[in-house]
Amino acid sequence: MVDWDFRPASVSDVAAVAELRAVVLRADLERLGRYDEERVRQRLRDGFEPAHTWVIEVDGAFAGCVALRRAKDAHWLEHFYLAPHLQGSGIGSGVLRELLERCDRNGVPVRLNVLRGSPARRLYERHGFTLETEDPVDVFMVRKPERPRSRPARNR
Repeated sequence: MVDWDFRPASVSDVAAVAELRAVVLRADLERLGRYDEERVRQRLRDGFEPAHTWVIEVDGAFAGCVALRRAKDAHWLEHFYLAPHLQGSGIGSGVLRELLERCDRNGVPVRLNVLRGSPARRLYERHGFTLETEDPVDVFMVRKPERPRSRPARNR
């Protein structure tokens, strides 16, 4: 697995994140007949909240991003994009595992939506997400918090 790290996002990251979103989602949006060169970037710019977003870095360079936004009854996993040349390297699983462990400690479910037919759905299913609802474009998934694994009692 490639070494990666998080850092809090800032307003100055929006252009890089919007560009990565356009690259990563293009094939799925084209397949669904929904790709629009400007709209794909503008939707990110309109919904970008640095306070809920982390930039993923590999060797100190921008490699992706992920957001975890609190809602009334859950956290929403959003804007989870990883540079195409790094997909399949274990970074996505590592990032997801770390965020889900945080949510599990707080007993909070996590929700997300993924484009219908996206290979990313398999990643989410491997990490315990299940289908909640779907429409012609989006699949909405939820993951209930896992109980922390109990540690065996120590012999004294």
